[in-house]
Amino acid sequence: MTDTSRVEQHPTYSFVIPVYNEEEGLPELYRRLSVLMDQLDGPSEAIMVDDGSHDSSYPRMLELHALDQRFKVVHFSRNFGKEVAVSAGLDLATGDAVVLLDADLQDPPELVIEMAVRWREGYDMIYARRDRRLDETWFKRMSARLFYRTLRRISDVDVPVDVGDFRLIDRRALDAFRAMRERNRYVRGMFGWIGFRQTSVSYVRQGRFAGTTKYSIPKMVRLAFDGIISFSTAPLRMVLQIGFLVSIFSFVAGIAAIVIKLSGMYAISGWASITVLMSFIGGVQLTVLGVVGEYVGRIYDEVKQRPLYLVRELRGFGALDRAPNQLFTQLAQRRSEESAALMNAP
Repeated sequence: MTDTSRVEQHPTYSFVIPVYNEEEGLPELYRRLSVLMDQLDGPSEAIMVDDGSHDSSYPRMLELHALDQRFKVVHFSRNFGKEVAVSAGLDLATGDAVVLLDADLQDPPELVIEMAVRWREGYDMIYARRDRRLDETWFKRMSARLFYRTLRRISDVDVPVDVGDFRLIDRRALDAFRAMRERNRYVRGMFGWIGFRQTSVSYVRQGRFAGTTKYSIPKMVRLAFDGIISFSTAPLRMVLQIGFLVSIFSFVAGIAAIVIKLSGMYAISGWASITVLMSFIGGVQLTVLGVVGEYVGRIYDEVKQRPLYLVRELRGFGALDRAPNQLFTQLAQRRSEESAALMNAP
């Protein structure tokens, strides 16, 4: 039997849940989240974004929507990545407070009750800080710790350490986030950039309820690189400094070779040293070009102005169900109008 008792009410809380191949854990997610939604001090909705799953996640999400219409479903046309899936859910969320939650249940939904208390105290963003991580390898814990601290040191943005996507966001902070439409997205850094009044609650991160992690080492490296490139120009400064040092070294080496030759100390055959030196300089040049190319590539992505995502189907969003990409079109049009107004301003 479908639960429609609170569908028409404006939600106080919106849960945004990106889903990618999580068919085994969805029933338990629904059980725990529906209990939590009944306990909260206001009506709630849950927006599940299917990021191009290859298993039965989407049919199971439709079953949950049919069972309880507070659970709404977004079906992407293909896999766009978790950061984009989170952004799509945030675009569609209508609650006064929005909670980001992973579908694997490593982050306990019940912690939202404590987050809601802090929100009622006047905080605009409450993020969950991981005191410990259970069932994670030593390498993953240490690499995550190193990345967060490195990003915080080299970036002008205050990105909290040991914090993931699990957080509660006030509508005012969410509206500021939604105005940021860059294509290469690092959501945690973007929330750090917007500021507002933030605080944290601590918890112990559990192991996955079911399934396996979808973040391989290459994906984690890519995400880390996105975070660094998006919020720091330190790589550009670093390659500039390397180029400057190599230039000084080459100049000094050239002077030394001339002095040695004129003094008659020995004849320099030089082919081995020249080969090594040229290979070294060539490697530095390629590194510099690669780093610069990453920034240029991101500019290229931005000027194309392609949509962040394309939606194949929506369930539970009223009129948008018949035109699933209308919301993004409206957001893009509003951004274009704001840009044009800024350019035409005296």
